[in-house]
Amino acid sequence: MAEPAPPLLGLVLAGGRSERLGTDKAAVVFGGLPMLARTVALLGTLLPDVRVAIRPDQAGDALRRGFRLVIDGADGSGPAAGILAAHAAEPHAAWLVMACDLPGVGEADLARLVAARDPARDATAFRSPRDDRPEPLCAIYEPATLARFQRQVAGGGNTSPRGWLEAGRPVLLQAPAVDQLDSINTREDLRRLAPSAVNHPAR
Repeated sequence: MAEPAPPLLGLVLAGGRSERLGTDKAAVVFGGLPMLARTVALLGTLLPDVRVAIRPDQAGDALRRGFRLVIDGADGSGPAAGILAAHAAEPHAAWLVMACDLPGVGEADLARLVAARDPARDATAFRSPRDDRPEPLCAIYEPATLARFQRQVAGGGNTSPRGWLEAGRPVLLQAPAVDQLDSINTREDLRRLAPSAVNHPAR
């Protein structure tokens, strides 16, 4: 009899400094909600437990403190810090990880990831239509995979989630649109990907 699949939890990455955008991207209002709240709600349509990864200095932030938080433990390692902090908090769970600044991703896209998940593989991710590489910030990571990455990072190894996926055996799905997995890093990205949000940033 096959063992049951590890439980799947949701993780929103919201620890970035948004330096190129010039304002907190998690707080930019899109579709009537701050992007962070929108992303949490999106994952919440599919998963019963969604958490938000942040830097330690963001714990008192008015927007972030209303969610169930995971505090990054490794300063300077970017998204890897949040992903590995989530794994440390729930080491037996798989995580559907999503950056908070992906306005092109919808419920149907996340449902495709969940439906395609194979717990026997390392991860489940979209293949970028731009360069054919796996997209690490909208992906499912299995617990054994995260344990391996945790050991790797602790030993001074690769901290790139995309590198993790490229070195493993993920299930890869084709993204339906060229810009669907693009994140908002600059004002130009905001105008291109979420034009309705440009004139309505959260204060």
